[in-house]
Amino acid sequence: MATLDELLDAIAAAPEGPQIAAFFDYDGTVIDTFSASAFYRHRIRHFEIGPVELAKTLLGAARGIDSGEDFEEFLKMALGAWRGRDEEEIRAIGDRLFKHEIAGRMHWEAWRLVQAHHAMGHRVVLASSATRFQVEPMARELEADHVLCTPVEVVDGVVTGRTAGPVLWGAGKARAALALAAEHELEMDECFAYSNGAEDVPFLEAAGNPVCVDPESALVRVAHERGWPILRCAPRPGTPPPLDVARTVGFYGAMAAAGYAGAAIGLLRRSRKTMVNVTGAVGSDLGLAVAGIDVDIVSGTEHLWSARPCVFVFNHQSKLDTIVVAKLLRTDFTGVAKKEAANVPGFGQFFRLAGVAFIDRSNPRKAREALQPAVEKLLSGTSLVLAPEGTRSATPRLGPFKKGAFHIAMQAHVPMVPIVLRNVGELMWRGSQTLRGGTIEVCVLPPVDTSDWRRETVSDHVADVRKLFLDTLEHWPTEPDRRPQEVAR
Repeated sequence: MATLDELLDAIAAAPEGPQIAAFFDYDGTVIDTFSASAFYRHRIRHFEIGPVELAKTLLGAARGIDSGEDFEEFLKMALGAWRGRDEEEIRAIGDRLFKHEIAGRMHWEAWRLVQAHHAMGHRVVLASSATRFQVEPMARELEADHVLCTPVEVVDGVVTGRTAGPVLWGAGKARAALALAAEHELEMDECFAYSNGAEDVPFLEAAGNPVCVDPESALVRVAHERGWPILRCAPRPGTPPPLDVARTVGFYGAMAAAGYAGAAIGLLRRSRKTMVNVTGAVGSDLGLAVAGIDVDIVSGTEHLWSARPCVFVFNHQSKLDTIVVAKLLRTDFTGVAKKEAANVPGFGQFFRLAGVAFIDRSNPRKAREALQPAVEKLLSGTSLVLAPEGTRSATPRLGPFKKGAFHIAMQAHVPMVPIVLRNVGELMWRGSQTLRGGTIEVCVLPPVDTSDWRRETVSDHVADVRKLFLDTLEHWPTEPDRRPQEVAR
């Protein structure tokens, strides 16, 4: 058995450069599920699968895939469903399923391994027996240098339902990896390979550093025989366990109780500000405590208070982010929402009570005027909190930043304070409705002076602040510095 830290140390001890590759199997290794299952669920939801094919699929899943012939039969049946369909349509389905179903099942440990290889300048290779419609969305998220997968035949933009080359199952995947190594003159004795299935033994033994990630029992036996390291990952159960359901119920119950208490105190004092402060601070404390979630500020606690009023910006991983931020900031802050949100039943009333700044985005030509309500909040002494990514990231990868928060800080002449969250997506990932217990780590970075910002240079400021997030996430204060020595210096 190997720990993640031991594997990260092994990567840091390897030679640097693109002559070393890290080959990652996809299904069961990078994600804890099979990407094909999301496509089958999509077909079932849209009544695109008949009872005979469904029965064959369920029977095959129950029996398992034990040979290349079994897999080719399964793949033939799957590709047949795409016959005659537009290539772009299938690609769009794959992207949508990845974002809303597959990405949330990614092993956080696999993400850390990939980032460690990138830091060493290694090639990252995503290798799978699946099709590119399943694999390419994850390859983009991982910023993989190469993708090895079973090719699908496309003629004049239409999928034929046939493969266009060798099926990369078992030994086929190993042959593809060795062919890539020959093409790019890779040093396979120094390369890494990661997989979970016994059919990938040839793939694993092709590299000098094989690692078994959440291996099935047959691969565990091989790993013990050959002394290969085994990494166990945090579970990603499809059905939440009873304890997580109980945590979630307790969390929402505590938040509701704090809301009622805040409303009562606010009415007694005739202060909306008191209501919001009590609800945010007490609700987040109680809710997270009941859910078994700790928040550890590993650096920069003083920056939560030193520059107010200011614009706080945070990386958006989960629906849980806003509760964590409320716990951190405690009082005298609010958020920003588009004008239409004020009319959403329930949420609109809450937003108005919370003093949210509503901005009108309907006229791009009047963007500066549209931000004025947010600017006025800052001028009145209330800090603003925004997620510059705009939406939750599908994976731990930091998304592109939008400019709204930067224009607001610039117009109000207030500092910007970055709040970097870590592990939130592990405790409540995108698409999940339940919470897991654990610890969320936070770095609060020093205030960023905006006094010399100008409209014509705002893109540069966006890039600079985003780089602060990237650097902090890559070189987390509580982690050992595994960068090559000349880079670390």
